[in-house]
Amino acid sequence: MATSKTIAVSTTRFKDAYNATYKQELLKELALKNPNQVPKLEKIVLNVGLGKAKDDKKVMEVATNTLRKITGQQPNQTTARLSIATFKLREGNKIGLKVTLRGDKMYEFMDRLITIVLPRVRDFHGVSKSAFDKQGNYSLGLKDQSVFPELSFEETTTLHGMQINFVINNAKDATKGRALLEKFGMPFEKERKA
Repeated sequence: MATSKTIAVSTTRFKDAYNATYKQELLKELALKNPNQVPKLEKIVLNVGLGKAKDDKKVMEVATNTLRKITGQQPNQTTARLSIATFKLREGNKIGLKVTLRGDKMYEFMDRLITIVLPRVRDFHGVSKSAFDKQGNYSLGLKDQSVFPELSFEETTTLHGMQINFVINNAKDATKGRALLEKFGMPFEKERKA
């Protein structure tokens, strides 16, 4: 009895490009000895902090709708772990939303972010080069959600910001993390001459 093999084909161009060319290029450029040492995007985490949402439920609904539309996933609510009297915050208050993207959804979101969303940001001169942590992960902040084409004008009347974190395996420092993101076309700001 003959069995037919099914080959899983990716539908994301960033994932295909990474597996086909970027991985080998990074192995040579970073002078790595083992292919398992090449930096790889593990996940993208989107966070929306809504301190004022404890008083205004509409802000929480708008932010939930935003994350649902731009990621295709239902966001998780984050709650305060400590009570802080100065901020009028009690333990258990809902203070934000979080979505974690992995696999094909992660690569699709990154593709849309780099090719469509970032060029729509007003007065955009590139993303900061200094937003890497010690492990090579990258953080990017957006002031409002109106740059996402998935959202209608009515859905952007109540503005809120968001934090986008790129978690990178095997980076171990900013240079390797930056090398990976540059392969995907992340528009880092250019050096300014004095």
